Amino acid sequence: MTMMSPSSTRHRSGIAGFYVSALECMNSVPLSLVQLVSRLAVAHVFWQSAQSKLASWPATVQLFALEYQLPVIDPGVAAVLATTAEVSGSVLIFLGLFSRPAALVLLGVISTIQLLVYPQNWPDHLLWTAPLLLILARGAGTVSLDYLAARLFPRGR
Repeated sequence: MTMMSPSSTRHRSGIAGFYVSALECMNSVPLSLVQLVSRLAVAHVFWQSAQSKLASWPATVQLFALEYQLPVIDPGVAAVLATTAEVSGSVLIFLGLFSRPAALVLLGVISTIQLLVYPQNWPDHLLWTAPLLLILARGAGTVSLDYLAARLFPRGR
């Protein structure tokens, strides 16, 4: 059996101890905080996109007609659908109300953009998809209207 010197034990336990403490500290971050920040981040992205569309509606329809060129659907109809999804989705996600269906709608918007409009922008699309998948899988968290509604109207009443 070999003996470790006190200095080597302290060095190992010092770094290992620091690492374990850091992990424990990170494990104590509430999931609801992560969910709230995710909701705010993704709501901001889609709200800004909707606001740019609403700022000049003729330019938006022209953008859908000339650049986006979605197959099968009229550019005017596509512009209305996209803008409606972005406005309603961002507001619902922000409030944490009907968060999972709203996340699903916004994931549909991202899928459409990725597959039909800007496939080369997949890194941005992944950044938007990640928080939406968290919301879809885990819900809006305790700082949300969904949580409040679940507390006020429990199932089985």
